[in-house]
Parts: sequence; C-alpha cells; structure tokens
Amino acid sequence: MFEPEVVAPAVDFLAELAGAGGRALELGVGTGRIALPLRRRGVEVHGIELSRAMVERMRAKPGGAAIGVSIGDFAATKVAGTFSVAYLVYNTIMNLTSQDAQVECFRNAADHLEPGGCFVVEVMVPDLRRLPPGQNAVPFRVDDGRLGFDLYDVATQSMSSHHVEVVDGRGSYLAVPFRYVWPAELDLMARLAGLRLRERWDGWSREAFTGESRQHVSVWEKTGD
Repeated sequence: MFEPEVVAPAVDFLAELAGAGGRALELGVGTGRIALPLRRRGVEVHGIELSRAMVERMRAKPGGAAIGVSIGDFAATKVAGTFSVAYLVYNTIMNLTSQDAQVECFRNAADHLEPGGCFVVEVMVPDLRRLPPGQNAVPFRVDDGRLGFDLYDVATQSMSSHHVEVVDGRGSYLAVPFRYVWPAELDLMARLAGLRLRERWDGWSREAFTGESRQHVSVWEKTGD
C-alpha cells in the first residue's frame, strides 16, 4: 500500500479533484501515506485522526508539520472552514462498525464540503461470492508462518479480519472488526447527506467498474440544493 505505483495514482486523482488552490480533508489521515504527497502537490491538507501515535509518526516524516490534524472520530469531528474534496481511502469506511456511524460519516464529510465539492471513498466490494453455502471464512493470506482470513456474518454485514503469525516458535494473533458495505448502500448514504454520485471506478487510474470489480473508488458531489 506504500509503494509509489499504488500511492501516485491516488494522489493524482485527488489533486485533480482539489484543483488549483483547493483544500483537502482526509478522514483517518493516519501516518500521512496520502496526505504528505498530496501536500507536496500544492494541495492544502487537513486530517482527522483518532490515534495520536499515528499522528506522531506522520509528524516525524519530512513535511509532516505542514499537515493540520484534528484528533477525534472522523465520523463526528468538526474542522474549521470548507474543502473542495474530502476523502477516505483503503477500506477505512469499514472501520466504522455500524450503519449509523457510516451514515454520520457521510453527513460529516458533506458538512465540510463547499458547494460542488466531492467526497471520495476507496473500499472493497464485499467478497461474498467466494463463500460456499455454510461457510463464513475467506482466507486472504497463507504462507510460511502467516495466516490471514476474514470471517463474515451476512445477517449483520459484520466481518472481522484475523491475522496469525508464528516467528521463532512463538505465535501472535490479532482480530480487527469491520462492517462491510455495498456500493448501492453507500449511494443511499450519500443521498441522505445531500450528495449525488458523480463517478465510480475500479481503481484510481479510472479503470471501468464492472460486475467483476473487487474494489471501487467512488466520487459523490455536493449538490448545493
């Protein structure tokens, strides 16, 4: 996720949306993977982040001091001013583990956009087609000493990613909860927030989104109605 060939298309996409003199708001800014190169492109970037430790890591990087950060929940935290683009990348919308929280995230993003501004979300398409009847687990990593798998609960749209690692005979285990969400459901959340779908792609390089796509980059525009 940190490789230049992964980061550069996202930064190009967001810089184009922000436009000359535009401001960008990153929800879940983390360690600045996207915010820092976007700032180097001349876009003023402000971030919202719950983890102070991650913000400290960003501050230690070149240019980190130039990124304004508000500490808090990105579904609710308010920032002064308006922005030409707000964005949420790399499945981070799924870190909000209830539908209500995801709806509030859209409303919060819309509240920060200027008329005509855009909210961008990069997220996976739920991989339920890989689940045979009666199975609720999908492996995503199986190699020497490491195992990763997702558990799905289709009744609640909840899932969790499980990571098992064995190093020098000692094992570690981590489970992270998520709520998966469908593209059409995101479109409805956007409408509730006063946004309309402007474009949807398979990736940052604007590959066509199809029934076989396993992820999408979607852009909703503030209508100003």
